Amino acid sequence: MGNCASAVDAFVQRGSRSSPSAAPGMSSSRRTSSSATTGKLSTLSTSTFMPSTVSGVSVYDDYPDGHILESPDLKIYTFAELKSATRSFRPETVLGEGGFGKVYKGWVDEKTLNPSRSSTGTVVAVKKLNPESVQGMEQWQSEVNFLGRISHPNLVKLLGYCMDDNELLLVYEFMAKGSLENHLFRRGTVHEPLPWSLRLKILIGAARGLAFLHSSERQIIYRDFKASNILLDSHFNAKLSDFGLAKHGPDGEESHVTTRVMGTYGYAAPEYVSTGHLYVKSDVYGFGVVLLEMISGLRALDPSRSTEKVNLVNWAKPLLADRRKLSQLMDSGLEGQYNPKGALLAAQLTLKCLNADPKSRPSMKEVVEVLEQMESMKSRPRSGSSLRRGQGQSPRSDSARKNSRGR
Repeated sequence: MGNCASAVDAFVQRGSRSSPSAAPGMSSSRRTSSSATTGKLSTLSTSTFMPSTVSGVSVYDDYPDGHILESPDLKIYTFAELKSATRSFRPETVLGEGGFGKVYKGWVDEKTLNPSRSSTGTVVAVKKLNPESVQGMEQWQSEVNFLGRISHPNLVKLLGYCMDDNELLLVYEFMAKGSLENHLFRRGTVHEPLPWSLRLKILIGAARGLAFLHSSERQIIYRDFKASNILLDSHFNAKLSDFGLAKHGPDGEESHVTTRVMGTYGYAAPEYVSTGHLYVKSDVYGFGVVLLEMISGLRALDPSRSTEKVNLVNWAKPLLADRRKLSQLMDSGLEGQYNPKGALLAAQLTLKCLNADPKSRPSMKEVVEVLEQMESMKSRPRSGSSLRRGQGQSPRSDSARKNSRGR
């Protein structure tokens, strides 16, 4: 197939014949669909692709503090190879589906990353672009450009890619526990709520991933921090995934970059939504929303809730600021699991992250430090504590309250 740069050139040339108005080397902007709880913002900026000069097996050394390569170092696959790895993309191998397309379970050799002949090799996740998807070349480029160059314990590893005719695929390490969203919001008698200690572990991992991106020489703005983009391995270690919207931060003395607005409703920072000005600390706002979801067990946006509670941030801010009302916000499934002082620290940190002024938000390094402080606090029974639940109603709907003990 040649290296990644030649593959991109070939793709652009084919695309220009069918779409004369498209600028060379750039995909046209697209609009995304919206849903009740994870509606996508409407426009997308373009990004520059940095071609790889390396092909073959991807090498990921275990750098405790992370590492950024000069260029992507990824395994290049043919479509036939990934078809073999996923058993011809059989329906039973589907792990999930998103805006880009379906994600399939595949099997590769642990050392060479070549497709294995039977389901005995290392499990990987293969993301395949849906031809009708509104996401495409630009997001594919961004994933290769960013994830292909970054190694960090709290970022999902991109192992390889495929650009074969019009087929675009990405190959990632397999995350056995799926997304945080699935664990945090699923309901029913089978599933128990995530324990407070596990929520803190996940938050700390995700925060470390963001802190690494922000502390790199050329800061990286993740731009789409949300529960569904936090994946969990078999030990519930958190790793950020989906770098399709990632963007380099401002240069020199600039405080922000200006770009078309893209992200997810409910998580995107207000200054970014209203002006298109994207700050490194716009990511901190998104982290604050997820932290609030962890505290409350409620989605950032949920039309099934009463009107004043549809937008979690708007409704919860007064409760976060009032120690006497904080118990009304805490997830009822966490009763007795956390230290009251830790809950207050979580509320205070959430408010700081959600500050309307990006300059007043903490850095992700500071966020990590506070979360680690919370983790060090031992849980104790909450009877007699200042956070004892009063007569006020839980923020959940009636049906959710009935199931909250047995999620």
